Amino acid sequence: MRITDWLRPGMRIKRWLLLGVLGIAFISFGLAFMVRKANVRPVEMTLAALLIISGCFLIFISVKSVAKTLVHAISNGGFKISLDADRLSSLLYEKRILINGPKIIAIGGGTGLSTMLRGLKEFSSNITAVVTVADDGGGSGVLRQDLGMLPPGDIRNCVLALADTEPIMQQLLQYRFKEGMLKGQSFGNLFLAAMDGISSSFEEAVKKMCDVLAVTGRVLPVTLDNVQLCAELEDGTVICGESNIGKHNEWHPGKIKKVFLEPQPTKPLQEVLDAIKEADIIILGPGSLYTSIIPNLLVNGMCEALRNSEALKVYVCNVMTQPGETDGYSVFDHISAIEKHSFKGIIDCCIVNTADIPDYLKKKYNDDGAEMVRLDMELLNKAGIKVITGDYVSINNNYIRHNSRKLAATIVELVAETVLSKDNKRSIDYYYIKDRLKKTKV
Repeated sequence: MRITDWLRPGMRIKRWLLLGVLGIAFISFGLAFMVRKANVRPVEMTLAALLIISGCFLIFISVKSVAKTLVHAISNGGFKISLDADRLSSLLYEKRILINGPKIIAIGGGTGLSTMLRGLKEFSSNITAVVTVADDGGGSGVLRQDLGMLPPGDIRNCVLALADTEPIMQQLLQYRFKEGMLKGQSFGNLFLAAMDGISSSFEEAVKKMCDVLAVTGRVLPVTLDNVQLCAELEDGTVICGESNIGKHNEWHPGKIKKVFLEPQPTKPLQEVLDAIKEADIIILGPGSLYTSIIPNLLVNGMCEALRNSEALKVYVCNVMTQPGETDGYSVFDHISAIEKHSFKGIIDCCIVNTADIPDYLKKKYNDDGAEMVRLDMELLNKAGIKVITGDYVSINNNYIRHNSRKLAATIVELVAETVLSKDNKRSIDYYYIKDRLKKTKV
């Protein structure tokens, strides 16, 4: 880091350095009064003494305040990594950018949400991931049934996405046992289950796991209630269980009419409501429409909180349709389903991928019953929804995912221009984000 980087706005160093310079000036003037002539009058001696004493006091305040600023920046900003003396200034500036980043709420679950979070943490530490707890399949379902705890899988993925850990720790927590009674179970799920066992609540267990892994931001379950997700098809058939909804076409084909939670009423986590109230931007998705995104909106109080929030509300549409959930859906169909389960006008802006994908992957997905989500711009324009298009595709092990860095850069640019730039009190926050965007290669 260059020496000039210490003088950037918001580092809170310049003011104390200037105070120290003023102190040196006072001492210099005081000494000048004493030595400029042999006979110094009492008044001049008194004035010189006052200047010297004041100068020493200003220098003391300057040094103390600079040290306090550095210590506060290291210990009180959620930047929990080991420090190297040679990297101290760079890390302090880096952390200052993050703690002045926009307040981002990301609502959803599954792979899509965690993928996006990996990109967002490069721009802000004010991130709150609100995660559905309706999962009842796989390793999470087993732990939920055996231990009576909330499903840990989606929360684990979000914690790891925001964690500042070594690669080996990431591999360890994502490791799935291949044999024995634990076959198919994730070590990270077991880790969270153990935390739950030594904590007073599942919420506290998640917080402890976040502390251990030095998470940037927060990960919160949308509710602590033990809920089950159910779907009603157009013919009136009801499918219960999140893991069954996406597979219902195998034994009872049909389009989903609506989804709902049982039992009712459900109570949202108060921290979630508080975060929504203070947010600059609220993001829905990416993720499974009916089993990851909408279940969060079905918790009592969530829609009211979102309606009352002044934050910009953005929907990140999936790249591909999902068999059993969104067969044949367009972008507008996705948003219509969200509005049906919440309220009209919940979405201000939608981010849509318009880049093509390789033919071999198209065939692979088409064979499974999935296709690229159609962009029906005319309907979106009529609904007054701003649409941002671009190439957001990333191919990982023959699976189509969102490019986390490109997606995060678009989201942060959006909140900078529509929220931060319009608030004079947050001009420095805007400067940080724009500077960060210039330095981030996507």
